[in-house]
Amino acid sequence: MSFDPNIEQARFNMIEQQIRPWDVLDPAVLALLAVVKREDFVAPAYRALAFVDTEVPLPTADDVRECMLAPKLEARLLQELSVAHHESVLEIGAGSGFMAALLAHKARQVISLEIHPELARFAQANLHRAGVRNASVLHVDGAAGLPGEGPFDVIVLSGSVASVPPALLAQLKVGGRLSAVVGRQPIMRAVRITRTDEHGFSSVELFDTVAPRLHGFDEPTRFRF
Repeated sequence: MSFDPNIEQARFNMIEQQIRPWDVLDPAVLALLAVVKREDFVAPAYRALAFVDTEVPLPTADDVRECMLAPKLEARLLQELSVAHHESVLEIGAGSGFMAALLAHKARQVISLEIHPELARFAQANLHRAGVRNASVLHVDGAAGLPGEGPFDVIVLSGSVASVPPALLAQLKVGGRLSAVVGRQPIMRAVRITRTDEHGFSSVELFDTVAPRLHGFDEPTRFRF
């Protein structure tokens, strides 16, 4: 692919004006964002939005609305997880495949679960075209995780949930980390949960944010009096 100075300037601006000011200072994460081509994971109709500080719509069925997370949120979650090269990662919500591509550059293996079949195909095609060979996308409802393939060192929820299901926590190795955006608008928080032993977990609230809902997860009942 030919070098496009306009695209490279837009990528530089994204990193310096959006991501770095959001406390993403890990040199390895910043370097990854400079080399993994975010624009190649965006549907052609929305290519102009690839580096904008916003959620980018994804190609889905007419009755489904899904989007890529904003670049700074993906980068911050990646930094907070400190993924190592020997680790296995489970992602819930493949979307475009971009987060899986970032994770794959840091991990040994990434399995990404996507509930929408058209997005599973889109993400897998994007990863293949980008030359990412250690990440795969499965058309699966990710709310229950993938118990047959676990336990995992890292689990990433690429979207928000009302709460983290115990079934996902059970698929963490001891010492493993799970990141998720938890809550309900207008109050959501990114959290990192670490499995401390066979039966114990510790949780850290990382930062306030808002992210679109992941499908397939339970919502609490709203009581009316």
